[in-house]
Amino acid sequence: MNTFELIVPCHFGLEAVMKKEILDLGYEVSQVEDGRVTFIGDAEAICRANIFLRTTERVLLKVGSFHAETFEDLFQGTRAIPWEEYLPKDAKFWVAKASSIKSKLFSPSDIQSIMKKAMVERMKKAYGIEWFPENGASFPLRVFIHKDTVTVALDTTGESLHKRGYRTLTSKAPITETLAAALIMLTPWKSDRILVDPFCGSGTFPIEAAMIAANMAPGMNREFLSEDWKHLIPRKCWYDAMDEANDLVDLSVQTDIQGYDIDGDIVRAARANAKAAGVDELIHFQQRSVSDLSHPKKYGFLITNPPYGERIEDKKNLPELYKTIGERFAELDSWSAYIITAYEDTERYFGRKADKNRKIYNGMMKTYFYQFLGPKPPRKREDRREER
Repeated sequence: MNTFELIVPCHFGLEAVMKKEILDLGYEVSQVEDGRVTFIGDAEAICRANIFLRTTERVLLKVGSFHAETFEDLFQGTRAIPWEEYLPKDAKFWVAKASSIKSKLFSPSDIQSIMKKAMVERMKKAYGIEWFPENGASFPLRVFIHKDTVTVALDTTGESLHKRGYRTLTSKAPITETLAAALIMLTPWKSDRILVDPFCGSGTFPIEAAMIAANMAPGMNREFLSEDWKHLIPRKCWYDAMDEANDLVDLSVQTDIQGYDIDGDIVRAARANAKAAGVDELIHFQQRSVSDLSHPKKYGFLITNPPYGERIEDKKNLPELYKTIGERFAELDSWSAYIITAYEDTERYFGRKADKNRKIYNGMMKTYFYQFLGPKPPRKREDRREER
């Protein structure tokens, strides 16, 4: 089976989480850069990466890279790629997205049209035909130009992987499923520990946590563009990866995952989303204000994305809101809190300095992931026994 270089983009600041996911799937990571990780895998890896990876938006199949400072360089470099090895005669192909950073070529529309022309030239020669019907499977290209190095990749995913298929209803400022999963995976939370999100909105944090707890692959309930690339990826690879995903699910896992929101309609939406994801039995949703936040158990986790005043009129309520979160958290015995927000004064009103703080770009918005760490729970007897 052919091996490929596969590129998976991720949020800036979360490359380590993405890398660990790939290593856990059993693949070799060849490069880690800002906002993306490259690894080596075969056709089966394309299927497994699309179905299992929680923290990437898409899986890209790298077809080539070259240096280009002029449009002529771009044309020649693109034409030199063996497109006939990837694209059948009837392929529908186009440059879906071109981005350029610190490079001489920077006009996306020119990059797109020149590359398309070069691909057609190459394929005319390879296939001995003058005209391409483009009525077959889709092959969208993604192109990154960084310091005049052009990286060209085919998008195997199609609609972004954060669209797991469960979120039909969203609240005002939702956090994406991929970012929520990555943030949970940055914490030491495990399925036997309590997790509470007091601003659960449409339920993304609790649902992603429940899917992690139940070992449920995020891509199980959706389709991928490259399922139609039968010449590159045998159907059997998709069936095997789906079978593997189904075999791993464990809905009998005991969890204590809770989501609260002050808005009853939003709570109903969160419940519906959890049901669509197949994890509604693992989560307890409740209409509840953050000022009522309390929990009798110790060593729990607060993981949340509170409001941060996108609208000017909301800004004035933030000091009071963050003060309330801090006060309620202080009453929880031995808990840890993980808060993602764009609000710069979080620590001041929360009432203590974060033990760790990480800058994460959510789209173009700079946010902070504040981590207030509680003590570790005492180890269970069985753990100690095993070590003897």
